[in-house]
Amino acid sequence: MHFPGSVEAAPTSVASPAAVGTSDRTHDDLQRASEQGGSVARSDDPDHVGALHGEALLDALTDLSAPDLRRAVADGSRVQTTVLDDPPTASETASWWSTLTRVDQERLVDVAPQVVGSLEGVPYDVRDVANRTYLARAAKRIDSDGAAETSESAMIGQIQVSLADTAPGDPRKELLTVDLRGTGRASIAIGDLDTARDVTVLVPGMFFTVTGQLHDWTDTGVDLYREQATLTPAADALVARTVSTTGAVGSAAGVPTVGQGSGVAVIAWMGYRTPDLSNVMSLSLAHEGAPRLERVISGLDLMRADHAPRVSIVAHSYGSTTSLMALATGRIHVDSLTVIGSPGSTIAHSSSLAVPTGQVFVGNAHWDPIAGTGYFGTDPGSKSFGATVLDLDGGADPVDADDVFRQPRGHNDYLKAGTASLHDIALIAIGRSDLIQAGTSGDGPDGRDGSGSPQFLVVRPQDLALRD
Repeated sequence: MHFPGSVEAAPTSVASPAAVGTSDRTHDDLQRASEQGGSVARSDDPDHVGALHGEALLDALTDLSAPDLRRAVADGSRVQTTVLDDPPTASETASWWSTLTRVDQERLVDVAPQVVGSLEGVPYDVRDVANRTYLARAAKRIDSDGAAETSESAMIGQIQVSLADTAPGDPRKELLTVDLRGTGRASIAIGDLDTARDVTVLVPGMFFTVTGQLHDWTDTGVDLYREQATLTPAADALVARTVSTTGAVGSAAGVPTVGQGSGVAVIAWMGYRTPDLSNVMSLSLAHEGAPRLERVISGLDLMRADHAPRVSIVAHSYGSTTSLMALATGRIHVDSLTVIGSPGSTIAHSSSLAVPTGQVFVGNAHWDPIAGTGYFGTDPGSKSFGATVLDLDGGADPVDADDVFRQPRGHNDYLKAGTASLHDIALIAIGRSDLIQAGTSGDGPDGRDGSGSPQFLVVRPQDLALRD
């Protein structure tokens, strides 16, 4: 079977000098690993390694010979399940990775690419190489089998197309997640996560799968990237004028504090299983997805600890429910949260979220049968929630009258190019929420009282696809 697009094989060297620790790692950590794992870990026992977690797992993997390591991390192994579902923390991973020699790092990328590519705390460029290596090998394996198209091969094809589809001047893309189990998981970064001043994580909602929508979701990420990149110079100029006339900087000037770095980056994140019609009325997948989203933010915070960017989450539909849960734990924080087409959540007020005051925003489009229902508890667009509701009526940009934006309509129009919603979302994500226009809360408009159910009967199948 032929897969469209191209996936680069791993280069000879995968880690920059900055990513490699200056001290060589010794191989006398087995006792510590066994203490953490609760039993004796042996470097020649790949079956036992699967029972380990955290630092103990990482240390034990490094001690395995290449053949044993390959067997330990094979598809369906306990190690694969642990790394994908209950991985070491970003800090544990970063500490471990920094102590490895270049030889050890390159060996792990070559022999255990999915493990390396899945771990928050490994440099993003190394993860990209590792994940592309894993993807290329998976495609080759399926090609050699000569079988008819399977769900796995369809996912691989969708990821490959998403990575390969670029236009002149487009930013680079990095593959940060590859999980071909079940309906799959994947995430693609657009732009440079190591240097971007503003980083946005896009969280999808119901009916999104790797096979069906990853390409579209990545294109949406590119559209948001372009809108942000276009707006950033004008926003910077406005900040400079504000500082020159008032002497105030950041929030003192009515402008949220900017991040460190330059440019923007967007993560098109499909890193959790989104619901379908069989389970969309349940919170179970939101509960499962929230910790995965937490790990992404924690990893970014750690990798950019010395030059922190401004971090925003933009969450659509059921993704908003997942994101609200993640931000209510207190384990992560972001600089802004924008939820669009939200069915609500169990979070009663924006003050419960680890987001600065005034930096929670809600978009409800006309003819969106999901937004404003508050099906899962509280409607974030209600007055009682305390968020800023976006005015999505469209029209001329108050900053530049030559720019005219159309009103989004329905459940899947929010992030399309040319809409007032995409424009406002981009402004918020680059720290210029002072330039958006606020609307009114959702207590009552369109006859909704915040206690309704999603009106799936009025949603056509084509309305649930992100793009035509």
